[in-house]
Amino acid sequence: MAKYNKAYKFRLYPTEEQAHLMRKTFGCVRFVYNKMLAERKEVYEQFKDDKEALKKRKFPTPAKYKDEFVWLKEVDSLALANAQLNLQTAYRNFYSGTTNFPAFKSKKARKSYTTHVVNGNIMLMNGYIKLPKLKRVKVKQHREIPAEHIMKSCTVSMTSTGKYYVSILTEYETERIQKQVETVVGLDFTMAELYVGSEGEKANYPRFYRQMLDRLVKAQRTLSRRVKGSSRWNKQRMIVAKIHEKITNQRKDFLHKESHKLAKRYDGVVIEDLNMKGMSQALNFGKSVADNAWGMFTTFLQYKLEEQGKKLIKIDKWFPSSKTCSCCGKVKESLSLSERIFHCECGFVSDRDGNASINIRNEGLRLLEQL
Repeated sequence: MAKYNKAYKFRLYPTEEQAHLMRKTFGCVRFVYNKMLAERKEVYEQFKDDKEALKKRKFPTPAKYKDEFVWLKEVDSLALANAQLNLQTAYRNFYSGTTNFPAFKSKKARKSYTTHVVNGNIMLMNGYIKLPKLKRVKVKQHREIPAEHIMKSCTVSMTSTGKYYVSILTEYETERIQKQVETVVGLDFTMAELYVGSEGEKANYPRFYRQMLDRLVKAQRTLSRRVKGSSRWNKQRMIVAKIHEKITNQRKDFLHKESHKLAKRYDGVVIEDLNMKGMSQALNFGKSVADNAWGMFTTFLQYKLEEQGKKLIKIDKWFPSSKTCSCCGKVKESLSLSERIFHCECGFVSDRDGNASINIRNEGLRLLEQL
């Protein structure tokens, strides 16, 4: 039996007093994080040439600041402790070479804080959730958390439109039996449909951002004419934020349903390990790539497959899936983006993306045989 984590996200409906304390906690967490980072940065500049001395340095905990800044006592102490843990993680990632030097948190950044379950300080009860310092907060629990799932922590967040959410992280034990891979599909990323499958299926992505673009442009143009900070500016800013939120929710809903459909139907899904950020910059397809959210789609697909003991196979991004003939295997020397129909000397003619998806599937099957 192995241990796994799963999160459940629910909408919160706090009172004005509770919402005020939540917003205060967001600010305190950001303040403590930035305060500790400033001290660490100063020490780093002093000892950056002596890594051993740097590692031995002891840094203060959030409790140190409570005497000087008394208002820190008003919020959840575990939320402040998590700010310290987040900073330590950021430094570990920096030292390992995976990320850049930790940056200060801005007021414009995502507003959230995390608190841990200690001695029953967090629990769900008949349409309410008990949270530290907040007591009982009304929650819309649209799905049940299985009894065997143990609550470990909660992350409270606020969207730019002023909506509050709680994400409950749970831990559970289960034995995932790896399913024998019998049905496999290859997916080729496309700008228009999101993907084309090796069996001819297409996602037919609605392109939500493009659909709302005219409305968004009009709302943003109106916002640009408002006096920043005025009541009319704030009202218009909320309209723009709601349009963005609607696009995000539509996109997530579509991607969840599409990934669920694939995970239910196939034992293995093969995709290319693409660098979407590089593609959007190099090919000037920024809006189209961001609208499709291929990275989010693959993340959803991966965890849905893993929960069922199935596989997501990623092949090398340099594999010539588009240039290779899926019939005879011959690789073309060049193939421009404007060529949407694949023609081979052997007489094989196919849709470019359909041909690529078959090659991706075949390469995935070859990799599976080597495992």
